[in-house]
Amino acid sequence: MRPRTHEPALVCPQCSSRFTGELRFCPDCKLPLVLDEPRAQKRSGPRSAGGPVSERHERARKIKPQLAEGEPVKVAWASNQSEGEFIQGLLLEEGVPSMLRRSAGFDVPDFLAAGPRDVLVPMSGADAAREILLGAEIVADGPAQRPVRPGRLLIGLLVALVIGAAAVWIIGLLIH
Repeated sequence: MRPRTHEPALVCPQCSSRFTGELRFCPDCKLPLVLDEPRAQKRSGPRSAGGPVSERHERARKIKPQLAEGEPVKVAWASNQSEGEFIQGLLLEEGVPSMLRRSAGFDVPDFLAAGPRDVLVPMSGADAAREILLGAEIVADGPAQRPVRPGRLLIGLLVALVIGAAAVWIIGLLIH
């Protein structure tokens, strides 16, 4: 028989309510839940009352739960890692969680911070993120850019080639 594993208890850092299960945010305070440490560790650990809060914990407190749901969608493009982190900071100040992804086709292993980045946010926070980035004049107003499909690009190039060849042929007939 397999020993039973207990789920760690989660605690709200503000109201100290205890939760188990799949909740990630306190339903009353709307703050992210943290793991409950044993009482002996609480007194001597780094997160004792009044102690310093980690940077990760502080960032998690700023996130609005209603903007953290859904699949990631691209809302902006940054030319390098530091510009992407700047955009992430702007979004975080408004409660929108985000992540950076190296843009497709720009893998430069020798220069890890080089190359363009896509800024992704959860689907529920996409509209808020676009409004924030529009206000900061980071993205242009208008519809989101759709990726160019290779098939459509090939058809467009072939049509342009046929029109160009027809124009050269007609000009050749007129000259002779």
